Amino acid sequence: MGTRRKSREAALQFLYQNDFVAVADVGDEGALLDSYGLFCSLYQVNRKARPYGYDLIKGVLSELESIDSIIEKCATHWRLPRLAPTDRNLLRIAVYEMLHVGDVPPEVAINEAVEVAKRFGGDESPRFINGVLDAVRAHLQ
Repeated sequence: MGTRRKSREAALQFLYQNDFVAVADVGDEGALLDSYGLFCSLYQVNRKARPYGYDLIKGVLSELESIDSIIEKCATHWRLPRLAPTDRNLLRIAVYEMLHVGDVPPEVAINEAVEVAKRFGGDESPRFINGVLDAVRAHLQ
């Protein structure tokens, strides 16, 4: 498993946790960095995977409104609060990568989200994630 995949998985787990217990606020970067550092030490996140994972978390949290708006437009018949937290946060990470990470082509962001969904999501998660992200890619083009 590549370093970036580990980073995505760490970001997913942190954002999932943050959905239930808001431990991080992007407005306080020191506190966010401290929370992420504690998370990484508790869950033994690979040291090489930590920087990109932090970039994803910080980026998703800072662009949350615009990312969620895009997801809501493309996830037809689904309201964001009704999505499983794992699926919702995987979509957020992939949309952030599509919009703001220049060296990650949309196809790679989609594929990585689908692969992580196979590990962390439900039985239908990979198909759902793929469908929504294909719609996001079309929306962004």
